[in-house]
Amino acid sequence: MRIVFAGTPAPAIPALEALAASGHELVGAISRPDRPSGRGRRPSASPVAQAAGAMGLAVLKPNHPRDPDFQEALRQLAPDAVAVVAYGALLPESALAITPLGWINLHFSLLPAWRGAAPVQRSIWAGDEFTGATTFQIVKELDAGPVFGVVTYRVPAGATSGRVFQDLAAAGARLLVTTMDLIESGEARPRPQSSEGISYAPKVTVAEAEVDWSAPPAAVGRQIRACTPAPGAWTTFRGQRLKLGPVGPDVEAAGRRGPVGSVIALKRDVLVLTGGGPVRLGQVAPAGKSWMDAAAWARGLRIDGGRDDNWERFGR
Repeated sequence: MRIVFAGTPAPAIPALEALAASGHELVGAISRPDRPSGRGRRPSASPVAQAAGAMGLAVLKPNHPRDPDFQEALRQLAPDAVAVVAYGALLPESALAITPLGWINLHFSLLPAWRGAAPVQRSIWAGDEFTGATTFQIVKELDAGPVFGVVTYRVPAGATSGRVFQDLAAAGARLLVTTMDLIESGEARPRPQSSEGISYAPKVTVAEAEVDWSAPPAAVGRQIRACTPAPGAWTTFRGQRLKLGPVGPDVEAAGRRGPVGSVIALKRDVLVLTGGGPVRLGQVAPAGKSWMDAAAWARGLRIDGGRDDNWERFGR
């Protein structure tokens, strides 16, 4: 079967590579346009565009899939189907109609849960015990098409969205190849999604990634892990932004009390008081600097150990 692959970020690359190694004929790729990146803000191709180019594939980068020139270029490639993994743009019906077998999406959730752009982040933030990956036929309505196959995944304790993306990318790549095999053979039996359990996963903004220290420790931990590595959890301290890596609970210091967001610098640890008790910081990154251990950061700033009359706090 002739397949064009559509995707943009790094977690889509395992599926691209799996299709290239399958018995299907990969004839091209679609990705989002080059965007400025790095300190020089020079235009850079997406991870998928770079990987597809290295395979020698023609890579289409339309500003929007409705563009007539793009749609004509896709017709010239004459794919039987388009396999989609985190492409990042809504597809008009005029584009969906080009391929006889449609556009088949690999989505990193157990649909109909977490339809939308950030299913992994929202699942971790919500504290889901299980998530997974789903292949389905793309239709006009967002992530609502009939389902071909599903793999289920138990979220490891303390896992970040980056870790979960990595695991689901590998499992989902195998599922996508199997789905395309079944479609080619005529054995695929897509089933409608349930009308119950629908939830949505809009993109996590930088503003949302500011840590809410008034939440309980478990919720603070989920927020930070959901935002790791992107868009990156953060807070402010002494008027400067501070990036935060995953935090852990601190049972020994559970009795400490003070204003929410208060920073307690100990000899080897740095604690932050939340709305339900302290958490222990791991790695932090001050503005314009590399990641470092939180204790080293606190020593460098000579942060007080924490006294009732002299609290230094995050979030201001």
